[in-house]
Amino acid sequence: MESVRKVPLAELLRQLPEAELKGEMGTSVCGISYDSRKVKPGFLFVALKGSASDGHLYVGDAIEKGASSLVVQEDIGQDPCIPVIKVPDSRRALARIASVYYEWPQKRLQLIGITGTNGKTTTSYILEAILREAGLKPAVIGTVNYRYESLVCPAPVTTPESLDLMKGLKKVADMGATHAVVEVSSHALDQGRVTECLFRVGVFTNLSRDHLDYHGSMEDYLQAKSLLFTEHLESRNGNDSKAVINMDSPYGRRLAQMTKATVVSYGLNRACDFTAHNVVISRDGLSGKLVYPGGEERFSCPLIGRFNLYNILAAVAASFCLGVPMELILKGVPSVGSVPGRLEPVKNNSGITVLVDYAHTPDALEKVLQDLRSVAPKRIITVFGCGGDRDRGKRPEMGRIAVSMSDFVVITSDNPRTEDPQLIVEDILKGAKEVTGGAPYMVELDREKAIEAALARADKGDLVLIAGKGHEDYQIVGSQKRPFDDRKVAARILARVG
Repeated sequence: MESVRKVPLAELLRQLPEAELKGEMGTSVCGISYDSRKVKPGFLFVALKGSASDGHLYVGDAIEKGASSLVVQEDIGQDPCIPVIKVPDSRRALARIASVYYEWPQKRLQLIGITGTNGKTTTSYILEAILREAGLKPAVIGTVNYRYESLVCPAPVTTPESLDLMKGLKKVADMGATHAVVEVSSHALDQGRVTECLFRVGVFTNLSRDHLDYHGSMEDYLQAKSLLFTEHLESRNGNDSKAVINMDSPYGRRLAQMTKATVVSYGLNRACDFTAHNVVISRDGLSGKLVYPGGEERFSCPLIGRFNLYNILAAVAASFCLGVPMELILKGVPSVGSVPGRLEPVKNNSGITVLVDYAHTPDALEKVLQDLRSVAPKRIITVFGCGGDRDRGKRPEMGRIAVSMSDFVVITSDNPRTEDPQLIVEDILKGAKEVTGGAPYMVELDREKAIEAALARADKGDLVLIAGKGHEDYQIVGSQKRPFDDRKVAARILARVG
């Protein structure tokens, strides 16, 4: 059971010099929450204002649960008879007071932040494998889960809110972790969830269309990503932070000009600090010659696809920046194994290659299909859909890509959320219909039936790609989160017919 830590409210307030104070501040805090449902007696409740909900509406609920003090960014229109701290931005205030409450755990760990549209998760898995090979003890906070050794927690979001991040970092630091590899989303950067974190290494993978329902434009999306390199890699106390950047990306080249950190470049198409030559791509993985500052060595990795070369180079460069010897890096790369939901194979006895992948953006789907074409001896059958309540503009793009690069396509539902699945499909079909001479396709809104239809059409030697949801073990329909795992569904169907 987690021990209760009591901290004087005045100690937390020292991190908020801009705050307006109302009430007696002599109390102590025995917990912090931004969710009124989780408030306990003696807790500090922080009212966060979000796009979907506003914590200020639940101040009364928090007080009823026993909140002993409040942090708000708006007038709450009442005198609650407990201390009220008004700040310009309650989300950023939360990051500061959470750091104090959990005793600055981020300073006990070497932090590595990975950001970009695609590749964050795979890069984190490779980096984790390398650090383990080097005898270090990395924790990972990312899209698939939050984990350290035997401790594994589900990940509701890629980068947790600052309070949860600090709590998690303290837990793994207390358990002996030396490093924390953090997938840092654009939402997290924009909302200040990592406000009080200084990263030893920041990694940029790539940038392509995604989250425009939130950011509005690619330029705003880039600016959000850039915060990792402009605000969280500044050198302090002699710590020379490194920015590991994909220089094949035009956005990466812009970031390299924006950061004050030391830039370490990687890529395949131009002169970089880390690159690869004589690469062989097969169904068994990747191999080639790794070129790095001071030498070159042969490498191999069980991951497939040219796009994974970038993830390997990113992880290798980050490890190198952390001082890991190259001989240990080269031992760590092939030990990564498969990454959940990233071209993850579904075993079967039908002679069909079935892969489940998280590709849910136009760029990711295009790269996956392009690489699979180079290793697929026969047909590629693709199953995919697009999420509801998200950027509609990418739907026709993904329709064009799937029909252009597959031999047969089954268009289905992803996480429709509150949108009508048929209307989502109609957006996808706008792009699919533009392709002259493209693959035949069908529509099946029921995702399980869509997977079954794709597998029924597959012959021995064919490859079936089930794209969009990857590691997710649920489907969001309306406001309900229903159990649904592409890997388990496909395995069940294959066992039934095979």
